[in-house]
Formats: sequence, C-alpha cells, structure tokens
Amino acid sequence: MTITEVSKIYNLTPDTLRYYERIGLLPSVNRSKGGIRNYTDEDCRWVEFAKCMREAGLPVEILIDYVSLFQKGDETIPARKEILLEQRGILSGKIEELKKTLEKLD
Repeated sequence: MTITEVSKIYNLTPDTLRYYERIGLLPSVNRSKGGIRNYTDEDCRWVEFAKCMREAGLPVEILIDYVSLFQKGDETIPARKEILLEQRGILSGKIEELKKTLEKLD
C-alpha cells in the first residue's frame, strides 16, 4: 500500500507517517524502485500499534526504545515486556485519576 492509502486507513497524515519512520517509531518501510513507500501488512501493524500507543499517551521516546529493542531480536523480550508493563501501570494510574475527576463532575 502507498503512504496515501495507509494514511487514510489509519487517519494519520502522510507527514506523520514519514515523521514516525524518520524518528524510528516505525521500522523502515520498503520502497519501490521509484522510491515510493510500499507498506506491507506488518508495516501496517506497526502503524496501528504506534497510533494506539500514542493515543493512549505513551511518550514517543518510550516507543522508539521499544521499536529499537524489537529490531534487536528475541533476546530483548524481557526488556520490551518491562517497558510495556511500566507504561501499563502509568496508564492505569491516569485512568484512575480520570475516573475520580468524572465522579466529581457527576
């Protein structure tokens, strides 16, 4: 798929997708001989993961570290799991705070 097609599917701008790739939030996307990005199903799963995590408020830097570890192979699974568990704890705390705020508003 082209960057335009992927951007429409995930409701992200092509510039955002280029930025995510440039900073290492997405693994490098293969390109055609003409230099056009050709997103595979796996690339799209990374886009979906990045979008989901960013919408949940995870910091870009944390996600870049996660992708970097992923690219180093299975020996990094414990470190990746630790990152996700830590971020889950932070997100869970935020959800509890939001619930308290919602209760006050109610």
